[in-house]
Amino acid sequence: MKVSCENLYHPLKIGNLQLSGNLFLAPVAGYSDCAFRYVCIEGGANFTYTEMVSSEALVRSSVKTASLLTRAENEKQYAVQIFGGNPKIMAQAAELVLQKAHPELIDINAGCPVPKIIKSGAGSALTKDYEKLYLVTKAVVEAVKGEIPVTVKIRSGWDSSNLTWKEAAEAVVSAGASAITLHPRTRAQGYEGKADWSLLAKLTDFIDRRIPVFASGDIFSPEAAKNVIEQTNVDGVMFARGAMGNPFIFAETSHYLQTGEIITETPQTRIRAGMKELQILVGEKGELPACREMRKRFCAYSKGLEGSSQLRTRIVTANTIRDFEDLFAPYIQD
Repeated sequence: MKVSCENLYHPLKIGNLQLSGNLFLAPVAGYSDCAFRYVCIEGGANFTYTEMVSSEALVRSSVKTASLLTRAENEKQYAVQIFGGNPKIMAQAAELVLQKAHPELIDINAGCPVPKIIKSGAGSALTKDYEKLYLVTKAVVEAVKGEIPVTVKIRSGWDSSNLTWKEAAEAVVSAGASAITLHPRTRAQGYEGKADWSLLAKLTDFIDRRIPVFASGDIFSPEAAKNVIEQTNVDGVMFARGAMGNPFIFAETSHYLQTGEIITETPQTRIRAGMKELQILVGEKGELPACREMRKRFCAYSKGLEGSSQLRTRIVTANTIRDFEDLFAPYIQD
């Protein structure tokens, strides 16, 4: 199927960083590790973000936290997202990220709605306390000394009565950030309800091209990506849950934005990507931890397959690579 379509897929510059396109893998806690980012790069992602990294834990030399910084083998460019509510600690963490990981960008999480993150003064608490958001952003910008760009991801506000996206955005721009991402849900919404894309349109008008604006939230298909770009005039799109089980959504979307033609990868290609993800994760964590982690991911990969319901009941008990190979033998055999 073809539709009339403008060329909405394009190269992008964030500060001093040049990217080949405007379709990104969002930072997803507990999901966007180096294994998943690897298959998303293979699937056409133009840029990828780590899951959020605790500034406090990083400064305390947590080995587990430092492992989140690992760059995937095929990541020529990637971003590390950090979170925290203390400007001094965030600055120290940014310096450590530069020293240990050498990413092309650092992103600040000012959107996570999880209570334990908010209690530390991080995540969505920063969107509410935009004066602190300014101080945190400025501290990180100064810590990297212009070597790489610093960006910020925010929410629309604390709740429907406290929409602070405009004040937060101004704080971010004033502090020297090179781009801003808006997930247009409030902290109170969490991940429920609908993302209010009209706020993205208002944000792009407010920012007025001073820095790039990226969209996040409820983007599960190439058609949704096209709609959000056209409706809001954002510069780029972040896929989060939309990439789970289909890391090829990036290539599918870039093709659609350029041609108007909808293409989809075969189940065999998707399952083989999952097996590659498992292989990388085993190398990082060991077989049993990796297989346990991949249970939820293979549940996503298996959606739409024949007998998928029965298949998922077996997936959640898989403990070895062989278990997964047996489960998906019809899809991975040559």
